[in-house]
This record gives sequence, C-alpha cells and structure tokens, in this order.
Amino acid sequence: MVRLWRAALPLLLILCLLQYSPLVFAQEGQENDPSTLFTRASEMMNLRKYDGALGLLNAVLEVDPNHSEAYRQRASVLRHKCRYKEAESDYNKYLELKPGAVAVEKELSQLLQAQNSLQSAFGQFDSGDFSKVLEYINKIVLVFSPGCLKAKLLKAKALLALKDYSSVISETGFILKEDEDNLDALLLRGRAYYYLADHDVASRHYQKGLRLDPEHSDLKKAYFGLKNLLKKTKIADDNAAKGKLRVAAEDYKAALAMDPDHIAYNVHLYFGLCKTLVKLGRGKEAINSCTEALNINEELVDALTQRGEAKLLSEDWEGAVQDLKEAAQKSPQDMGIREALMRAEKQLKLSKRKDWYKTLGVSKTASAAEIKRAYKKLALQWHPDKNVDNREEAENMFREIAAAYEVLGDEDKRVRYDRGEDLDEMNMGGGGGGFNPFGGGGQQYTFHFDGGFPGGGFPGGFQFNF
Repeated sequence: MVRLWRAALPLLLILCLLQYSPLVFAQEGQENDPSTLFTRASEMMNLRKYDGALGLLNAVLEVDPNHSEAYRQRASVLRHKCRYKEAESDYNKYLELKPGAVAVEKELSQLLQAQNSLQSAFGQFDSGDFSKVLEYINKIVLVFSPGCLKAKLLKAKALLALKDYSSVISETGFILKEDEDNLDALLLRGRAYYYLADHDVASRHYQKGLRLDPEHSDLKKAYFGLKNLLKKTKIADDNAAKGKLRVAAEDYKAALAMDPDHIAYNVHLYFGLCKTLVKLGRGKEAINSCTEALNINEELVDALTQRGEAKLLSEDWEGAVQDLKEAAQKSPQDMGIREALMRAEKQLKLSKRKDWYKTLGVSKTASAAEIKRAYKKLALQWHPDKNVDNREEAENMFREIAAAYEVLGDEDKRVRYDRGEDLDEMNMGGGGGGFNPFGGGGQQYTFHFDGGFPGGGFPGGFQFNF
C-alpha cells in the first residue's frame, strides 16, 4: 500500500501544477506588464517614494525601451533627486520619441534652471553668503527637486553657519526620518544641539554616527572636541572650588580658546573666569570677562554683580554704582547685592570729597609727626606774605593746607575722616564754609605755630593784615 502511494505521488504533483499553473503564469505576466509597472511607479511618485518609483520605471524600460511616458516619469524622478544629467538624458529621449512636446520642453527648462541654481548655491556657500544659499535652495532647487538630498544638507549647513540652530534640527530631522543612518545629517544635527549647549543630545548623535562609521573624521573631531571641552571646564570649576584661583583662571581661558564660537556655553566660562579674577583682585581683567558674559546674556544678574565688584577693585566708583544698582533692581531680594551697592555708593561719595592726604602730600599711613612736618613746610611755602605776586592763589592754597591739617592733625577727626564720615558732619569745608584761617575779609588775623614758625623766623606768632 505504501509503495502504491509513493508511486502515485509524482502524478498528483503534476495534476496540481496543471491545475494552478495558469494562475501563476498569469500573475507573473501581470507583474511584468509595462502598464501595471508604470501605474505602480506613479503611485510611488505620489507618495514621494522616489527610490521605489525609480526601480519600477527601470523595469518598465527594460521590458519596453520605447515607453515614452516612462522616460518622462523617470526624468521627473531623477530631477526630484537632483540627478540632473541623467534626468536631462531621459527628457531628451522622450523628445526623440515625441518631438515638439511643449510640456516636456518646459520641464527640461526647469530642470536646467534647478541645476544652475544648485551650482550657484554651492558657490555662494563657499564665498560665505549663506542667506543667498537659502534663497537659491528654497525658491528654486527644492521647488523643482524636493527630494534633493544634496540641497537639503547644504541648506542645513547654511542654517548652521547662520546660527539658526533650531531650523537645523528641524531640517535634519526630515532627512533622518527618511534615512536614520545618514551620517551628514547626524553630524549637522549634533552640532546644532552642541551650539545650543544641549551636550548630552549632541553626544548621542555623534556616538550613533561613529557606531555606523568609527573612522568618520568630522564625527570624531566633533565628539572628542566636546569631551575635551567638558573635561577642561570641570577642571577649571574644581580648581576654583578648591581655591586654586590662578590655575583656575588659566583653565577657564584654555576652555574658552577651544571653541570661541560656542556662545551659549562660553557665557558660563566667561562668568567663571570673571568671578575668579575678582577673587584674585584683578579688577580690569575681571571687568573684561564679565562684559563678555553680559554681551552674550545681558540678563545675567550674577555677571552684572561681579562686574560691579570688579569696578570697585579698579576704583571706577560710578561704574560700580551703576552696575550694582541695575543688579539690585533686577534682584531686589538679594541682600548681598544691596550691601555691595552701599559700599560702592560710599566709595563714590568719598571720591568726591577733598583728599586731605593728597593736599599735604603724605600717605594715608603717615604718622602724626610726618603730617605736622608736611603742614609746616607747605604753610611756609604758601604763606600769603611770602607770595606777593600771586597772593590770591597763595591764600587759597594756604586755606586748603590749614583745613587739611585741621582734620589730619587731630587724631579723633582723622579717624572719623578715614572711616568716610561726611565733612559737613565734622563742620569742615576747605574752600567752603567751615574752617578759614583768615577769618572774615579786611580784618587782622594772627596765626600761631607751636614752638614758633618753622625755619627759625617769626618766633611765637606771626601777624599779617588783609
């Protein structure tokens, strides 16, 4: 029985093939029918699946080399993908088969216009006119060649050069949606996130590209450049936290030099450098660093405060008050800023009063004996009776010298003066309304020196009239 079944099996298979072969052969014939293939290619075109459409149109022309509409359709697909030379050849083939077709001649003209515009866009990119690049690509190239990958990538590069990082992310997103492994798009998108200081996302794009091509030079440069920047920044921050201020300042400068165009990130490096320089007492350098930070982000209150402190170090009292007052307005609850502003206002007020040390030509650390000697020397030099030819100037100078000694020669008044107390509170003026060694006009005034007038003359007292 088994042997009979085995003998009958080949016969059964033959019968089955005979039963179903007409359908199979019909399907195969239908699959190779140029009309069916062309219809499917058109559907693919409508879905913007250009690669699929191109494969079907190639199949049509293999079966029917004189299928004029297939040449036209394939030329359109190739134009969309900006394979302009091949598209031009297909349009010309169509015109050979159907001469004088106005619509096709117009399409060929548009193709040549798009081709020239793409070449111009690349030329403008090389010359640095990135706005012009976008104009050519948006208004011409992508109108006639919406599937042109070269144009899309060039557009993303131009947007990156124009610092329009959000648009770069958007444009490369469309590319990666069609081809998630496109290395150029991964690199450009990563750089956009990098310049937005979203370093984690940038790093993921670089890493994905390097997994696909570990030797891609631009991806390697971008990835390791980012790693080195973050490493150098951490070293600078750590040294600043440990009080290694000079080393930290050099580290911040080195980090800034790594990528001067990384504005969104460098604002924090400039601020870190500014704060470190303030602690080092290097006011002028600190002002420059804080100003760089504020040029990037004018709302950075901490940088404004630190610049105010730096101006205090540089004795720019008015500048310090201006910065700290603005910082206090932006952050009214910050007591540290208010205290710094009070210090600046006090210094500004002090800067506008008479500098009696300078009047007597002595340092702020001068002893009482040094102050007295300086006073006697200057009083003798500028005594009005010894300056007949310039009596008015001498009287003014003599008055200033006497007023200075009235304050600095008195220990209590000098202490109060050094503390920054107001001159009016001490009932002192100097050229103003308080002390006047000559009294009123037109009266006799006697001026006494302890132990006689210096230089040995006029012992006891000296009398002169006005």
